[in-house]
Amino acid sequence: MSTRSRSWIQGSIVICDLAPSLSVIGIEIECMDPLVKCTILLIILGLVGNAFSINDYDHCENVVKKWATTSIKNERNEDKHTLKDLLFFLHVPRTGGRTYFHCFLTKLYLSSLECPRSYDKLRFDPSKEKCRLLVTHDDYSITSKLPRDRTSVVTILRNPIDRVFSTYEFSVEVAARFLVHPNLTYAKLMTGRLRFKSIGVSTLEIWPWKYLVPWMRDDLFARRDARKARGTNDVTSNDPYNMQDVAMPLLNYINDPIAHEIVHNGATFQIAGLTNNSYLPESHEVRHCVDKYHNLGDYVLQVAKKRLDNMLYVGLTENHRESATMFANVVGQQVISQLANSKAIGEGATLNRSERSSSFSDSELDQNTNSDEKGNETKSSSDDNDVKQESMTVGKLMDTYEVCISSLRKTQTRRRIASLKRIPPANFTKEARLQVPKMVLQQIQSLNKLDIELYEYAKGIFVKQHKQAAESLFDTETLGSIFVYSGGIKLWDACLWTMPFVLLFILLFVNAKRTLKVKI
Repeated sequence: MSTRSRSWIQGSIVICDLAPSLSVIGIEIECMDPLVKCTILLIILGLVGNAFSINDYDHCENVVKKWATTSIKNERNEDKHTLKDLLFFLHVPRTGGRTYFHCFLTKLYLSSLECPRSYDKLRFDPSKEKCRLLVTHDDYSITSKLPRDRTSVVTILRNPIDRVFSTYEFSVEVAARFLVHPNLTYAKLMTGRLRFKSIGVSTLEIWPWKYLVPWMRDDLFARRDARKARGTNDVTSNDPYNMQDVAMPLLNYINDPIAHEIVHNGATFQIAGLTNNSYLPESHEVRHCVDKYHNLGDYVLQVAKKRLDNMLYVGLTENHRESATMFANVVGQQVISQLANSKAIGEGATLNRSERSSSFSDSELDQNTNSDEKGNETKSSSDDNDVKQESMTVGKLMDTYEVCISSLRKTQTRRRIASLKRIPPANFTKEARLQVPKMVLQQIQSLNKLDIELYEYAKGIFVKQHKQAAESLFDTETLGSIFVYSGGIKLWDACLWTMPFVLLFILLFVNAKRTLKVKI
């Protein structure tokens, strides 16, 4: 008997066995033609499956819609232009936020004013009262633990395509530091020991790197072991984004479930408070539903846009200089005034350098680099911070920022070069990005539609901020206070004092026009 004949007979037996059950629901099936019976069963199963799918979509839509409605309802529409008691810097990874922390915020706030667990000190601990600064990779859901009526939120966004590239590059860079060890088992053992002894916090304890770096680390060791097994270290490709013999290719990276969970549309989910690091109990289900039914992402996007609208400041990585100037004048000026009025700045106080540096250490990943290449990223910021905080001004803040960022970039460059030497010929450059196939770029765009739309929205907010900042510099109250002759201040001195503001207004006006032209 042929295989096909046996299948028909077995199918007939199955249908006949199901006949009594089907009769119960009003369908009579006599055990005659197997083809007819199989067709009827498939139709029934199809109807049941379709009904289940519809019910599942309705359930997901209700879950996401309920979350979005509640989230928007909880948003406060108070004066967003005024700095409140607590400044929360929502740091989207790979946007340049660490530069702002080191070169702006550490110049303004004493370490004693930072909230415990701030930035990369694991998860936030709200036990400390009256903290004034929280800088962290935690998503927006952390505000559920903050006094919302006394909290101002700021953030920076980056072109989503560039952010995916940068995330991939940094994952490879940090993971490559482990290759100093002879094998993966020993690397894990040594890392565990050093993390136990360290007073700082490792990159492996920071979201999202605590997921992305071990994933890439294990892959690098597997590929190195494969090369050893073949008895050769020859690399067949010079494309740093497609080195099969050395590191996970970018195309594999963006299509992996881990990247779908953490990287793609990461900025939108972080601002919406729906990362896999969220404090919201419903975040997993909402994220699952959006991943399953992509059109539900519109609800997430709506919430993220609303939150950007209510932020004190929204910067753009690509508009670096304009963003830095805006931050100093919109945020920095208010911090200086606020801390001076509250006497939070101590007499002659400067930063607690030892406490600052202990908070940012991932040097345990690499014991064979010199002191300049290890994890002490705060050297540039703390060594340059000789300006007493009680005498800080916007002008001095920008001056120290320029010195700090120059030093910080040099340190970061040295560290990257030292790491990538372990996986030659990897060398991530802007020129190398331009050689990535168009198909890969299109796939990244397709996987990050929410982030792309949110970024475009943020650019509109950025233009509005320019305009509002320029207008605020020349309101009647400001002008009146500038030209009051009192306390022996001469009018000429007042005019000289206003010159930086005039120059700033010109700069903001020109940049605003340039940004508008680019957008058009």
